[in-house]
Amino acid sequence: MQNKITQLFNIQYPIVQGGMVWVSGYKLASAVSNAGGLGLIGAGSMYPEVLRTHIQKCKKATNKPFGVNVPMLYPDIEKIIDIIVEEGVKIVFTSAGNPETWTPYLKEKGIIVAHVVSSVKFALKAEYAGVDAIVCEGFEAGGHNGREETTTFTLIPMVQQKVQIPLIAAGGIASGRGMLAAIVLGADAVQIGSRFAATKESSAHQNFKTSIVNSKDGDTHLTLKELAPVRLMKNKFYRELQALYQQNPSKEQLKEFLGRARAKKGMFEGDLENGELEIGQIAGFIDEIKSAKDVLNEIIKEFNLVKSLIHRD
Repeated sequence: MQNKITQLFNIQYPIVQGGMVWVSGYKLASAVSNAGGLGLIGAGSMYPEVLRTHIQKCKKATNKPFGVNVPMLYPDIEKIIDIIVEEGVKIVFTSAGNPETWTPYLKEKGIIVAHVVSSVKFALKAEYAGVDAIVCEGFEAGGHNGREETTTFTLIPMVQQKVQIPLIAAGGIASGRGMLAAIVLGADAVQIGSRFAATKESSAHQNFKTSIVNSKDGDTHLTLKELAPVRLMKNKFYRELQALYQQNPSKEQLKEFLGRARAKKGMFEGDLENGELEIGQIAGFIDEIKSAKDVLNEIIKEFNLVKSLIHRD
């Protein structure tokens, strides 16, 4: 299954595992890479030296390509970038910031760069900055999102009309059918987050994984748009946040209520009541915790089956 993305990253299948905070450590990234996809370590929830440890362990766990996802608003981003270069990481996905800031430097170091966007405007900006690929993420996705509230399957064809570089679709994809639909619409690959969050190798707390499996459609919501839009699961923290919104809070009041380490408390420590549970709308589709290899293989199997049925008809 060779195309522009598999050739760019030197991988077997055009599947990228999202570099999610508190979920995407070296165990998950290496498992996905070993299965033929592209695993990403999520730097957004790691101190610099913790990231270094995960990169070193990932290099021992796989001889296949893997990358690091870097939110550009990270406070110690200079240290993060230095570690990525020092450790010889060959692929970096950037998000939540201006791609012009670090893309030239990373490219100068021989690193392949992909950037996450939520609109045509930012896709063009990323292409102009010199990135090698664009991740088009619809607001179905879990975690932090764009403000446009554009869905994945409307964003892909609009971006595909305007840019020349490869596209990776993200947001709401967790099956072979979803992957095929994204590619039909113009994507060259898919990035999958929520489905890999509920795997054995995910570093998420077991409580969080179980809550993903037990979730249904409508159990997530995009909120905190005044700060940074984030899709999360509806729990006690979410309900208290909605009650606060009834009082027309200021940004400062929202920040105070949010506090620090909410996502860590929920996703990594397993506090399902008071933590922030970042997950995508597709969580309602996920009904079992499996190995990353099994998840990837099932997606590819279904993709090939459905594709063959369409061609036969």
